[in-house]
Amino acid sequence: MDVDSLLSERNPLPAGLDARIATQLTFLIEVDRLKTVLRQSPLVAAERRENDAEHSWHLALMVILLAEHADEPIDVGHTIKLVVVHDLVEIYAGDTPLYDTVGAQTQVAREQAAADRLFGLLPRDQEREIRALWDEFEARETPEARFAKAMDRLEPLLLNWMAKGGTWRTPGVTADVVRARKSTVREASGPLGEAARTIIDEGERRGWVRPAAPTS
Repeated sequence: MDVDSLLSERNPLPAGLDARIATQLTFLIEVDRLKTVLRQSPLVAAERRENDAEHSWHLALMVILLAEHADEPIDVGHTIKLVVVHDLVEIYAGDTPLYDTVGAQTQVAREQAAADRLFGLLPRDQEREIRALWDEFEARETPEARFAKAMDRLEPLLLNWMAKGGTWRTPGVTADVVRARKSTVREASGPLGEAARTIIDEGERRGWVRPAAPTS
């Protein structure tokens, strides 16, 4: 994907637009790229992989429906903002799959650079606002950020269950690895953490994920 130039340069906006509106529209055109960033998770309703925009929408809906299970009170509207913003940096940084240990080594640096570049397209006040949301999600220091991250881990779990394994079949991944990666869910919601554990356990029982290596 060519990201050296802005998408809006392919057909520049009309001259004479209000400068702030033109800047905001330029950003909104650029983030159309999110629809092209493919994740590893398989869709349930079609024979293809999920993209980042679909993932973010799904998380927003999950926040609305599952907020009642949060261990701490959360601001639902604010949490929705977090999940809508959290993957925008992958427009430039690319998706780093959960079980990609090599890509994880450079993920923070790639995503920080992408955040600087992408959010810098916005008017200064909105750059600070959106960057603060992204930073909050990454830090996971607020109840809203912890719940948003929990949804980010729970959603692909559901897709993998429906695919009878999906990315659980990644080489080197065992049921215990999946449990460890999904522990984030329990950090925000005991009930949803228990649900995630039950799904993983049953997936292991059915042979959809390799069992943990026996200890000597």
